[in-house]
Amino acid sequence: MDVLILISVLMSLFLFTIGLKSFYDYLIEKQDLKKHIQDNVFVNRFSLKRRKSSSEKWLEKTFYYADDFSSLGNRVNFFSESQDVERWLMQASYPYGLTVERFQGLKIFALIVGLVAGFMLIIIQFPMSQILIIALPLAGYFSVILWIKNKAKKRQDELGYVLPDFLDTVSVTLQAGIGLDQALRDIVPYFDGPVGEEFSRFNQEIDLGLPREKAYRNLLDRNDNEAFQLLIKSLIQGSRLGVPVATTFKLQANEMRNMKREKIKEEAAKASPKITLITTFIVMPTVMLLIGGLLILNMFTGEDTIINIFN
Repeated sequence: MDVLILISVLMSLFLFTIGLKSFYDYLIEKQDLKKHIQDNVFVNRFSLKRRKSSSEKWLEKTFYYADDFSSLGNRVNFFSESQDVERWLMQASYPYGLTVERFQGLKIFALIVGLVAGFMLIIIQFPMSQILIIALPLAGYFSVILWIKNKAKKRQDELGYVLPDFLDTVSVTLQAGIGLDQALRDIVPYFDGPVGEEFSRFNQEIDLGLPREKAYRNLLDRNDNEAFQLLIKSLIQGSRLGVPVATTFKLQANEMRNMKREKIKEEAAKASPKITLITTFIVMPTVMLLIGGLLILNMFTGEDTIINIFN
């Protein structure tokens, strides 16, 4: 009996020791995992969290009401198919935490607000209220679609605008002998806006074990800027053919500056006919009517009206 008690005590001590060792190993692995996440995943750790403005807080609170209309919005999807909305939100980087369902509800919410406003105008007998009761709901519905399209286009344009400077910085860092992953991890925190956001997410995907080519494909799917697409496709081709990455970044930076220069020239060329059109159909008829009216007034009054007006 005494031997059995002794064996039980020894077994208890042995199992307790194994439990302590397992708990110690768990704490060590937990600490290492936290350090890995802090150092490698949160690459943008140098930037402070931007304080939201009052308008942004008000918009986010308003968007919560859109969740109640999401099911109806998914059925009423004129000019806003779910796959199109997903692409717009992705290119705009999901502003205000919008999802496809919330966006679909937001356009219905805006339509209802326009309808209520139209009824209020009819009650107070506002001029042209019979037309506004139809125009305001339609304006509310389509204004949400145009808003997200404009956000996506603006972000893509900003991405192409900042990209040459980003590529120059990365190219210089690569020529100094630093690897691409480390160069991106060191440079990205100092670039705000779409470029920093996209390459920060790229670094996170690489650190979490996603294949590099798949991470490049995700960048292509999230952005449709011509210069950015050209860069990522060149990186994919360069990785397959073994072209030095530093050379790719340098050549792409020069190419993008040329593209930007040509785009500016194209916009300037488009501006000249617009100015001519405005001058021909607005400014010139106005001046002719003014001069003709003064001449007719001078004929009927018999006085030197033109001179008196300009004096």
